[in-house]
Amino acid sequence: MTKVSEIIDRFEQFAPLTFKEPGDPTGFQLGDREAVVHQMMTTLDVRPEVVQEAIDRNVDFIFAHHPVMFRPAANLDLANPQNAMYAELLKHNITVYAAHTNLDNAPGGMNDWLAAALGLEQTTGLVEHEQQDDEPELAMGRVGILPQPMTLTELATRCKERFNLRGIRVVSFAPKQVVQRVAILGGSGGKFYPAALAQHADVYITGDLFYHTAQDLLATGLTALDPGHHIESICKPRLRALFNQWKTEAHWEITVLESELNTDPFQFQ
Repeated sequence: MTKVSEIIDRFEQFAPLTFKEPGDPTGFQLGDREAVVHQMMTTLDVRPEVVQEAIDRNVDFIFAHHPVMFRPAANLDLANPQNAMYAELLKHNITVYAAHTNLDNAPGGMNDWLAAALGLEQTTGLVEHEQQDDEPELAMGRVGILPQPMTLTELATRCKERFNLRGIRVVSFAPKQVVQRVAILGGSGGKFYPAALAQHADVYITGDLFYHTAQDLLATGLTALDPGHHIESICKPRLRALFNQWKTEAHWEITVLESELNTDPFQFQ
């Protein structure tokens, strides 16, 4: 038998909770740490439709990137869809764990996956993480070099292809400019654009850019691409591969699935 706690302990050797950013609700979310796991599922988000998918697929452990509890519940009124989702998880004995900024900062984690998807080479960290004793040097985001220079338009096309996007927002006065040094940070990283400037990036790729932040980027001369937050869904196959590797090494008696749902709330018409 393999327990939730065994899987969490192994993951936290890879991305300890000390790697997370201050105030981030990363870690154990809901359920029973000592529950036996038969089927686990990796996902970017824990939304009502994802919970129903887990129920339909007989999943007893959901491993997510985004925490299910960003904000504490004010009450447990089941008329609220979020509260109803918690009730469904508890009713079906599904345990939930979220690896958020600890996975973002971990070497070989989220931002390395994103950089690799674009083919970036010679990568280094973008935003330095405040070190604690005995920790390796950590950083959120990556800066790297494209194997060959390309225009911003070509890089935008590459992003759409590699991350399966229907659209991408471009912040630039010159879409035909040639770029090669690229900074990328998964999630909502607009406030970190000064780090991309400081590291002399030709272009900064991150999601959820605010209107005024985009104007500030243009004023500084830094080009940006906003592919959205959902590119972090790369975590689903990558986490599944990690857990299958550890399953083999530790002889866990589990099946590892990945969510088949697209939880991106935005569509392009």
